[in-house]
Amino acid sequence: MFFLSGKIFPRIWKRLLFLFVLLSLSFVLVAADGSLTILFTHDMHDHLTPSNTLQNGQSMSTYGLTRIASLVKEERKKDSELLLVDAGDYSMGTLFQTIFSTHSPQLRIMGKIGFEATTLGNHEFDFRASGLAKSLNTAKASGDKLPELLVGNVTFPKDAAGNLTPSLAELEAALANYPAKEYILLEKKGYTIALFAVMGKDSASNAPMAEVTFTDYIENARRIVSDIQANENVDMILCLSHSGTEGKSPNTEDEILAKKVPEIDVIISGHSHTVIPEPLIVGKTIIVSCGSYTEKLGKLLVEKTDKAWTVGTYQLIDINDSVPEDREILPIVNYFKLIVEREYLRQYDLGFDEVLAYTPFHFTASNEIGDEHREEPLGTLICDAYRYAVEQAEGDSYEEITAALVPSGVVRGSFVKGDISVADAFIVSSLGIGKDGIAGYPLISVYLTGKELKTMCEVDASIQPIMSAAQLYITGLTYTFNPHRLIFNKVTDVALINKDGIKEKIDDKKLYRVVTGLYSGQMLPVINDKSFGILSVVPKTKDGEVIRDFEAQIIYDLRDGQKKEVKEWVSLAQYLQSFPKIDGKSIVSNYYAQAQGLKNVDASKNIFKIIASPNLISLIVYAIVIIISILIVWIFVVIIKRIHRRKNE
Repeated sequence: MFFLSGKIFPRIWKRLLFLFVLLSLSFVLVAADGSLTILFTHDMHDHLTPSNTLQNGQSMSTYGLTRIASLVKEERKKDSELLLVDAGDYSMGTLFQTIFSTHSPQLRIMGKIGFEATTLGNHEFDFRASGLAKSLNTAKASGDKLPELLVGNVTFPKDAAGNLTPSLAELEAALANYPAKEYILLEKKGYTIALFAVMGKDSASNAPMAEVTFTDYIENARRIVSDIQANENVDMILCLSHSGTEGKSPNTEDEILAKKVPEIDVIISGHSHTVIPEPLIVGKTIIVSCGSYTEKLGKLLVEKTDKAWTVGTYQLIDINDSVPEDREILPIVNYFKLIVEREYLRQYDLGFDEVLAYTPFHFTASNEIGDEHREEPLGTLICDAYRYAVEQAEGDSYEEITAALVPSGVVRGSFVKGDISVADAFIVSSLGIGKDGIAGYPLISVYLTGKELKTMCEVDASIQPIMSAAQLYITGLTYTFNPHRLIFNKVTDVALINKDGIKEKIDDKKLYRVVTGLYSGQMLPVINDKSFGILSVVPKTKDGEVIRDFEAQIIYDLRDGQKKEVKEWVSLAQYLQSFPKIDGKSIVSNYYAQAQGLKNVDASKNIFKIIASPNLISLIVYAIVIIISILIVWIFVVIIKRIHRRKNE
């Protein structure tokens, strides 16, 4: 015990005491640093691996969660207590979604990377209640580390007897088993952070397969924030919002959320795929968004003041070929690729990276599709693929298709000059599952009157400026519109185009066959709401009966004694394979290198062209304008007369 005696013990004790004080001070300094790093993603859509894309006219390899993983590791070296979160739509976008229910690759890889929380976007519900339930149960059963799942304004409607449907009961149980939570608390750098999630109105309206119902996202946020403040002592409230900032600021959904629930400190804004170059500040709320498809990793450093959190630094880190793929995550992704081939692609005799065709030119970059109101060659290619696939599937029983259509909002990718793989084709038309429970929306057949065909053109011309995802690409028709004419009266000319490319007049009362995807067909009745009841398109059967069950209109391939849904993406793959071959490789026709005059813009500001051929809506507007003008003139004349009368008195 010699070292405890004499003068040695005091020396040791002083040093230990000094060390303890130093450590305590360092802890206090860290806690009082006042800064917090938040890394964030949203709308990743199963982009686990890099893809070829077009940027500034050049083809390059970019994106990929395997690259995100590398960046996260580097950022953690700088700050071990950073927060990593995702704001939903983590799935539905590549071939990996085909094993969503059976293997749940995205959630498991996100857990491996260290994502601490995510939420459900509208596209997680594309797998329907049962498919989503199976995915959550699969992820849980894997035993892998998983991100926390935050679910806010979701309710489970019951039937008249007070019971849930089997699929809803399955989903409710799966959410409890995962378990999903309304909010969680995390400790970072001595701060307590409360995280919760909501799904906005537009997002909810784009989940036709959900089966669940969505309560008002503002009221739900108010309730959860109130619960947090009443029951927890927190330093920050962070919302993973799958609502978005699409539209005109300051009236976007997440800006409204910040105004209505000002207690929220940070909103990670998903759904609208927006890239916000600088944070939006609404009151004390910070709103950020980093785009889609893993194209960027968001990095927000916030600093604590006496009154609020403020932006320190903000960075949107580009994910390109300068970022290596993570060596730990890449083998896991490759394993899932093999599963995709074995469990999904084998039924179509296709391989994940198999080349379907070669394109000698670039198509419009995926992030630019729909930005301009114009004919889109990729849209024409997709529509022609629909027509080709249906004709092949129906054979001798084929009934002529008048038109095919695809909205820009369901075109999820594009092609760059070079080889087009199976994976590339799937990305372009990657959404949904069919009635068969197999990934990929099927094609459906509906019938519209000639008048409704004209209305579809008016929908494109009038609603697209309000809602870019509603832009329509249509084959079988040619139409002209003037953007300067009154809304809902912009189209000046519509005609059919027959097989020989000759224009034909449309019979307003005749029923015409139209082919589109299941999701797109289900959204056609929404036109009435989006146009405030002015425009109406009512999909019908061949017999003219209003369609109540769109799944009953699915087109099947009955060849080889089988009954297979004709999938959107498989149609595209088959059409690409059908082009003439050079050296054994299909070459995409130069026909698709340019517009074909299907959608024509007449931007004339000539007053006679603007008011010519008014429809009933325009006539009413013009009448109101004339009446108001006459009243103004009359009032003016009356005032002048009174003034003159008073002068003469």
